[in-house]
Amino acid sequence: MKGYMNRTHPGVAACIAALFLFAQPAATSAQQLAIRGDIVHTMAGPAIENGVVLTENGKITAVGVAGNIDIPDSFDIVHGAVVTPGLVDAHTVVGLAGYLNQPHDQDQVERSAPVQPELRAIDAYNPREALVEWVRGFGVTTMHTGHGPGVLVSGQTMIVKTIGNDVAEAVLDPATMVAVTLGNGARASGGKSPGSRSKMIAMLRAELIKAQEYAEKQENAEEGKEPARNLRMDAFAQVLSGDMRLLVTVERANDILTVLRLADEFGIDIVLDSAAEAYLVAEQIKAAGVPVITHPTMARHGGERENATFEAASRLRDAGIAFALQSGFEAYVPKTRVILFEAGVAAANGLTFDEALASITINAARLLRIDNRVGSIEVGKDADLALYDGDPFEYTTHAVGVVIDGQLVSQEVR
Repeated sequence: MKGYMNRTHPGVAACIAALFLFAQPAATSAQQLAIRGDIVHTMAGPAIENGVVLTENGKITAVGVAGNIDIPDSFDIVHGAVVTPGLVDAHTVVGLAGYLNQPHDQDQVERSAPVQPELRAIDAYNPREALVEWVRGFGVTTMHTGHGPGVLVSGQTMIVKTIGNDVAEAVLDPATMVAVTLGNGARASGGKSPGSRSKMIAMLRAELIKAQEYAEKQENAEEGKEPARNLRMDAFAQVLSGDMRLLVTVERANDILTVLRLADEFGIDIVLDSAAEAYLVAEQIKAAGVPVITHPTMARHGGERENATFEAASRLRDAGIAFALQSGFEAYVPKTRVILFEAGVAAANGLTFDEALASITINAARLLRIDNRVGSIEVGKDADLALYDGDPFEYTTHAVGVVIDGQLVSQEVR
């Protein structure tokens, strides 16, 4: 993808990103748009040639062939050779991690303690972060972001739109999952806990048992005599009740099986994240009914990801496992990949065009349980669309327009 920052020298990338630091969405005041596309991929049925999408008051009001839809004179018309739903990044840390890669803009991991599920992403998310504007320019309209890998339990995640000057304008779901890391990414040094895999699971199990007891006491206490609130226990209690899921960043097959056993033990919903060796235990994952947000196709295949494969997505598809793609997290500038590029590589390694596009639109929305709002171009859904001047997965194609909630927020060619 031309301009893809992850292929740029870190120092140059930082300079490029700086150009966007104070850029705000170039939203029009119009609430009525007609988006015309030579091809419109609705992800709710076959692609429409010479299609039109009408939006009003932030919602999609009509979709179809141009000859069958009257465009009122009051509507502004925007054109793209290819129109898709706004892209959905199934897992990132953008908005907590900033492009400068300096302590003041790195809020995705708090390392003072290994277990902190009470940390809320909504309290740290910065909608003005340059990386939000950067990924939006490629068509990303929705992100599942928040606390990331690095400690055993780093905090909560959230779902946002890539717009807004404050978090209230951006948020779709303020508390989506509790982020957990198993394996070397959670291992503490200097004799601190957890220092081993068994200790990690023992600590998680102990917290979940305490949360069970806490929730039971809260439920059975007489009015006015409830136990004192405990933010940590509140978060784990929401996991136990199903109000939040555990997002478990894990790579090794043995660790995947361990977390599947833990989930079965407590009857909790989990989502596997990255899961480089998921294809080695696909049968067990499928039997457990657990979805996977697979690692970025271009993630470094070293360490615990030494057995990762470019074919991760197609192998999950072959196994009948629900999956989505993610931009993930980088430890260096610019801190993120772009899921449009990741899906293009997945399409070159076993996925069809439609499957690759679904992995960053409707399938990602379903996995995140927000498909009633986003992920496809259908009447009644949020008017989130991405416009391109060619095949979105071709290197020479550019993003030429982005619509979020019926507002044209970008027409920059990128």
